[in-house]
Amino acid sequence: MVRLGLVVSQFNKETPVTHEMESRARDAATEEGAEIVETIEVPGAYDTPLAADRLARREDIDAVATLGAIITGDTDHDQVIASAAAQALTDVSLDRDTPVALGIIGPGMTHEEARERIEWGARAVESAISMATELSETQ
Repeated sequence: MVRLGLVVSQFNKETPVTHEMESRARDAATEEGAEIVETIEVPGAYDTPLAADRLARREDIDAVATLGAIITGDTDHDQVIASAAAQALTDVSLDRDTPVALGIIGPGMTHEEARERIEWGARAVESAISMATELSETQ
Protein backbone atom coordinates (compact mmCIF):
# COMPACT_ATOMS: atom_id res chain seq x y z
CA MET A 1 0.00 0.00 0.00
CA VAL A 2 1.31 3.43 -0.95
CA ARG A 3 1.32 5.95 1.89
CA LEU A 4 0.72 9.54 0.86
CA GLY A 5 1.16 13.00 2.22
CA LEU A 6 -1.29 15.59 0.94
CA VAL A 7 -0.68 19.36 0.82
CA VAL A 8 -3.75 21.49 0.16
CA SER A 9 -3.59 25.19 -0.62
CA GLN A 10 -6.42 27.12 1.04
CA PHE A 11 -6.26 30.31 -1.05
CA ASN A 12 -9.14 29.43 -3.36
CA LYS A 13 -10.88 26.95 -1.06
CA GLU A 14 -13.90 29.22 -0.64
CA THR A 15 -14.82 29.05 -4.33
CA PRO A 16 -14.75 25.83 -3.57
CA VAL A 17 -12.02 24.81 -6.05
CA THR A 18 -9.42 23.36 -3.70
CA HIS A 19 -12.07 21.81 -1.45
CA GLU A 20 -13.39 19.86 -4.44
CA MET A 21 -9.85 19.00 -5.57
CA GLU A 22 -9.14 17.56 -2.13
CA SER A 23 -12.34 15.54 -2.23
CA ARG A 24 -11.38 14.08 -5.62
CA ALA A 25 -7.87 13.37 -4.35
CA ARG A 26 -9.20 11.45 -1.34
CA ASP A 27 -11.57 9.45 -3.56
CA ALA A 28 -8.71 8.56 -5.90
CA ALA A 29 -6.52 7.42 -3.02
CA THR A 30 -9.31 5.16 -1.75
CA GLU A 31 -9.95 3.75 -5.22
CA GLU A 32 -6.23 3.03 -5.69
CA GLY A 33 -5.88 1.40 -2.27
CA ALA A 34 -3.52 4.08 -0.98
CA GLU A 35 -3.56 5.68 2.46
CA ILE A 36 -3.33 9.41 3.08
CA VAL A 37 -1.19 9.46 6.20
CA GLU A 38 -1.27 13.20 6.77
CA THR A 39 -2.77 16.32 5.23
CA ILE A 40 -1.23 19.76 5.68
CA GLU A 41 -3.26 22.83 4.78
CA VAL A 42 -1.22 25.85 3.68
CA PRO A 43 -2.29 29.43 2.88
CA GLY A 44 -1.50 29.36 -0.84
CA ALA A 45 0.27 27.53 -3.67
CA TYR A 46 3.50 29.40 -2.95
CA ASP A 47 3.54 27.76 0.49
CA THR A 48 3.23 24.17 -0.73
CA PRO A 49 6.97 23.38 -1.12
CA LEU A 50 7.84 23.73 2.57
CA ALA A 51 4.94 21.50 3.62
CA ALA A 52 5.77 19.01 0.86
CA ASP A 53 9.36 18.92 2.07
CA ARG A 54 8.29 18.21 5.66
CA LEU A 55 6.12 15.32 4.47
CA ALA A 56 8.76 13.98 2.07
CA ARG A 57 11.24 13.70 4.97
CA ARG A 58 9.00 11.27 6.83
CA GLU A 59 9.73 7.55 6.71
CA ASP A 60 6.03 6.69 6.77
CA ILE A 61 5.27 8.62 3.54
CA ASP A 62 6.09 7.22 0.10
CA ALA A 63 4.93 10.18 -2.02
CA VAL A 64 3.38 13.62 -1.70
CA ALA A 65 0.56 15.18 -3.74
CA THR A 66 0.14 18.94 -3.74
CA LEU A 67 -3.15 20.64 -4.58
CA GLY A 68 -3.95 24.25 -5.32
CA ALA A 69 -5.46 26.71 -7.77
CA ILE A 70 -3.73 29.82 -9.06
CA ILE A 71 -6.32 32.22 -10.46
CA THR A 72 -5.46 35.10 -12.78
CA GLY A 73 -5.41 38.53 -11.23
CA ASP A 74 -4.72 42.02 -12.54
CA THR A 75 -0.95 41.46 -12.72
CA ASP A 76 1.47 38.68 -13.68
CA HIS A 77 1.70 37.64 -10.04
CA ASP A 78 -0.07 34.34 -10.79
CA GLN A 79 2.67 33.36 -13.24
CA VAL A 80 5.41 34.20 -10.76
CA ILE A 81 3.74 32.11 -8.04
CA ALA A 82 3.16 29.14 -10.36
CA SER A 83 6.72 29.12 -11.61
CA ALA A 84 8.24 29.43 -8.14
CA ALA A 85 6.03 26.71 -6.68
CA ALA A 86 6.63 24.28 -9.54
CA GLN A 87 10.41 24.71 -9.39
CA ALA A 88 10.54 24.41 -5.60
CA LEU A 89 8.36 21.27 -5.65
CA THR A 90 10.67 19.74 -8.27
CA ASP A 91 13.61 20.52 -6.00
CA VAL A 92 11.89 18.87 -3.03
CA SER A 93 11.24 15.73 -5.04
CA LEU A 94 14.84 15.48 -6.21
CA ASP A 95 16.43 16.48 -2.89
CA ARG A 96 14.32 14.03 -0.88
CA ASP A 97 14.23 11.26 -3.52
CA THR A 98 10.48 11.17 -3.01
CA PRO A 99 7.79 11.70 -5.65
CA VAL A 100 6.03 15.04 -5.31
CA ALA A 101 3.07 15.31 -7.66
CA LEU A 102 2.05 18.72 -8.94
CA GLY A 103 -1.71 19.12 -8.60
CA ILE A 104 -1.62 22.89 -8.69
CA ILE A 105 -3.77 24.19 -11.52
CA GLY A 106 -3.09 27.50 -13.25
CA PRO A 107 -1.85 30.13 -13.80
CA GLY A 108 -3.89 32.09 -16.28
CA MET A 109 -7.28 30.72 -15.25
CA THR A 110 -10.55 32.28 -14.24
CA HIS A 111 -12.53 30.85 -11.32
CA GLU A 112 -14.80 29.13 -13.82
CA GLU A 113 -11.87 27.52 -15.66
CA ALA A 114 -10.43 26.38 -12.34
CA ARG A 115 -13.72 24.72 -11.39
CA GLU A 116 -13.57 22.82 -14.67
CA ARG A 117 -10.19 21.37 -13.65
CA ILE A 118 -10.95 20.04 -10.17
CA GLU A 119 -10.22 16.53 -11.44
CA TRP A 120 -6.52 17.45 -11.20
CA GLY A 121 -6.84 16.57 -7.50
CA ALA A 122 -7.38 12.94 -8.45
CA ARG A 123 -4.74 13.07 -11.15
CA ALA A 124 -2.11 14.33 -8.71
CA VAL A 125 -2.81 11.46 -6.31
CA GLU A 126 -2.80 8.92 -9.15
CA SER A 127 0.54 10.31 -10.35
CA ALA A 128 2.05 10.17 -6.86
CA ILE A 129 0.91 6.57 -6.42
CA SER A 130 2.21 5.58 -9.84
CA MET A 131 5.63 7.12 -9.23
CA ALA A 132 5.95 5.63 -5.74
CA THR A 133 5.01 2.19 -7.04
CA GLU A 134 7.36 2.40 -10.02
CA LEU A 135 10.29 3.63 -7.96
CA SER A 136 9.80 1.00 -5.26
CA GLU A 137 10.08 -1.68 -7.95
CA THR A 138 13.44 -0.33 -9.18
CA GLN A 139 15.21 -0.43 -5.82
